[in-house]
Amino acid sequence: MTRAMERDLSLKIGGVTLKNNLILGPMAGVTDMVFRGLCGEQGCGAAYTEMVSAKAVFYGSRNTEELLRVGENEHAVALQLFGSDPEIMSDMAARLEAGPYAWIDVNMGCPVPKIVNNGEGSALMKDPKRAEAILKAMVRRLKKPVTVKFRKGFDEHCGDAVEFAKMAEASGVSAVAVHGRTRQQFYSGKADWDVIRRVKEAVAIPVIGSGDIFTPEDAKRMLDETGCDGLMIARGARGNPWIFSRTLHYLRTGELPPAPGRGELREMILRHGRLLAEDKGEYLAVRELRKHVAWYTAGLPHSAALRNDINMAESLREFEALIRERI
Repeated sequence: MTRAMERDLSLKIGGVTLKNNLILGPMAGVTDMVFRGLCGEQGCGAAYTEMVSAKAVFYGSRNTEELLRVGENEHAVALQLFGSDPEIMSDMAARLEAGPYAWIDVNMGCPVPKIVNNGEGSALMKDPKRAEAILKAMVRRLKKPVTVKFRKGFDEHCGDAVEFAKMAEASGVSAVAVHGRTRQQFYSGKADWDVIRRVKEAVAIPVIGSGDIFTPEDAKRMLDETGCDGLMIARGARGNPWIFSRTLHYLRTGELPPAPGRGELREMILRHGRLLAEDKGEYLAVRELRKHVAWYTAGLPHSAALRNDINMAESLREFEALIRERI
């Protein structure tokens, strides 16, 4: 191991010690129990559930039950709630706290219009008083750590991540995660990592950096440039659970492992399919696999034709035959 590459990859969120500081970020329709499990096998230190509506929990939505499940072998899973009512948020967090979650996270960064138009997600960056009321209410009610994820701002003129982070720290949260884009940007343009650095300099609690980590080299560069305590990998993990094992190896040794070969890729896709079918049934699994195959095969020769054929598959047997034949 080269001395220059030695790093402390440990991270604590409140009283929770993670295996390392690489975290799978929350993604709607992606970070279900099966995908989190695959990333966990590749070494990620923690993972977030998909975003869960506190109001949906309050009204007993059946769809929400699926989002709340955690696998027996998962190490550290954060439950991510969203909402805008301090009482409902704290009540529902308290109701769910006894579940298999390492900590409770509050989403104040989601840019999706239907969320923002309800005053939830990144809209709360325009209303720091309400955001503060939510965080204080949750910290008061819960014994488990509370964290919050937010963005650089709502736009370039509204919402200041540094001041927002200071408010969150004063409210008692155990860590903050900062995505280096405004709500206005959604996921376009380049993430501003300098705002992560400024947040890190402004607060004493752990800061998790998010935005544009697609390779092990990106991960090292974010650590070097921002000094952040943890790294949140989201879109960079789609179709690429190996990003965690490769990044860990690179950060620990300075050596960049090769990308997975076609055989390893094929076996991962087949296993993903089998696990999804076991968990959700064949009908749902085959349909959910379509988007995952698009991510797994991006950049491969003739991948567009394969994706087209995968989208026509109606059974797991058809799906597996196509993957074995074409990858």
